[in-house]
Amino acid sequence: MSSVLRPPGPGNDPLIAADYRPISSHLAITVPVSVVIPAMNEAENLPYVFKSLPGWIHEVVLVDGNSTDGTVGVARSLWPEVKVVEQRGRGKGDALITGFEACTGDIIVMVDADGSADGAEIVSYVSALVSGADFAKGSRFANGGGTDDMTLVRRLGNRALCATVNRKFGARYTDLCYGYNAFWRHCLDSIDLDCTGFEVETLMNIRVVKAGLRVQEIPSHEYLRIHGTSNLRAVRDGLRVLRVILRERSNRRELRRRDRRSPLLDTVRGEAS
Repeated sequence: MSSVLRPPGPGNDPLIAADYRPISSHLAITVPVSVVIPAMNEAENLPYVFKSLPGWIHEVVLVDGNSTDGTVGVARSLWPEVKVVEQRGRGKGDALITGFEACTGDIIVMVDADGSADGAEIVSYVSALVSGADFAKGSRFANGGGTDDMTLVRRLGNRALCATVNRKFGARYTDLCYGYNAFWRHCLDSIDLDCTGFEVETLMNIRVVKAGLRVQEIPSHEYLRIHGTSNLRAVRDGLRVLRVILRERSNRRELRRRDRRSPLLDTVRGEAS
């Protein structure tokens, strides 16, 4: 895993120093960072999204969900080196999984295409990762975060689902259903994503805890969607999130039962007696 590197100075290798990418006045890294943006008919919003992205990122991967409004053309005009991947399935989870597979960076950042996320916050996510976290989880309700785009129903639902995950899986989250996250690429080997819809963020949050990965919440501000309407439906997608929680809880119990029935454990107990 790459780490934070010191600026050029006495004792530092000048060849390595030449590879630094400055992120801020106090941080420089060599690790490449990929940004994944799932998009379907977001041509009007992409100028705001790309404008906020920092210039030091390694690559932008745009996952196009069969857009009909020129989304791909706009993306290429704004970021000529953008890597465009055509989504074959449907749903946000499917789009993200497709994008993750196309990434070449060691760090992967998830950013929505509706203009609700501030790309300038990426530095906070990357800083948390190079400082030791495995998964940097955005939170609108951590101290310093906020949201301009949440109804009372969604707020109450998110709070209830978050409390359920904390209680059932031993997490300490302040926010559950938020799509602005970043992680080391190696985390994908531990969380094995297998869902297609908006519940993908909840699944990731649960599985990083189950895998024992180091999680750090990052205060984030969610802005209003700039153009268009969201495909999110509070009740429908809330129920999908709840089903994921119940399924993951059931799987956890089944694994515990298998461990208790393990022949190896029985052998060990027999030898001990």
